[in-house]
Amino acid sequence: MDSPLLVICLLTFAIHLIGTLAYSARIAGVRTQRIALSFALFNILVLFSRTANGFLGPFLAKRIETRLHSGAGSGLEADFRLVLLSATIAVLSGILLIPTGQRVFSRAIGYFQNNRSTTRLLLRSASPAGLKVMKESVTLPGPSQLASLRGGLGVGWGVLFGNMMAQALLTVGVLASLYAGYLAPEFRVTASQLSAVVNGFATILLFALIDPQLSVMTDDVVDGKVSEGQFRRTIGWISLSRLAGTLLAQAVFIPAAMVIAAIAVYV
Repeated sequence: MDSPLLVICLLTFAIHLIGTLAYSARIAGVRTQRIALSFALFNILVLFSRTANGFLGPFLAKRIETRLHSGAGSGLEADFRLVLLSATIAVLSGILLIPTGQRVFSRAIGYFQNNRSTTRLLLRSASPAGLKVMKESVTLPGPSQLASLRGGLGVGWGVLFGNMMAQALLTVGVLASLYAGYLAPEFRVTASQLSAVVNGFATILLFALIDPQLSVMTDDVVDGKVSEGQFRRTIGWISLSRLAGTLLAQAVFIPAAMVIAAIAVYV
């Protein structure tokens, strides 16, 4: 693995780790009863993750251009597989760190409630005191937490399947459209622009199907209709469906790239 590919994999890892840890903000909101504030932090993290995803495209595009000019394009698929693997490792790491994230977000919500400044919160996070809080908050899921997943889903299998499909599309969207540019180099600009269609569809699916379910369940927890333990289990299953989505991305990567290349040629 050369240094440019390592940078791409690390950026991908950071994007998906942040996206997975964002779920813990919802748990922290339920625990602290600061639902609106926790959703604001959740949206900031999701926005950062999806914005950073836009910076991934130029790095990958440059790699494709370099390979095309040097005639070494045959190794591109293996490179993209490594990038997808880094996404899977990041989501798995995020799932294991959800208890840690919940503790950190609970402290962040309390600090923001008292100071009312996002800038001060960010500066506090980077200070020695903030780093100490993060260190003290580190914990991994215990056997009882893992066993609690058997207690019920909290949402339907259709929601989990929809989340898996949406996450697979978000994971593979930019990569497949850029690889389609390698398959159809004369139309690679058109192919690269089609990633917005794929990601846009996945984003609509997430906001129309997944987020309303979690929002309603959050209200049910506040009203006492659903226990906090059930809500945590649901977040666990949603996170696992996200992990399954990154694995599915490996399977759909080449077919998606071929479809996008065909559309780019005949659009």
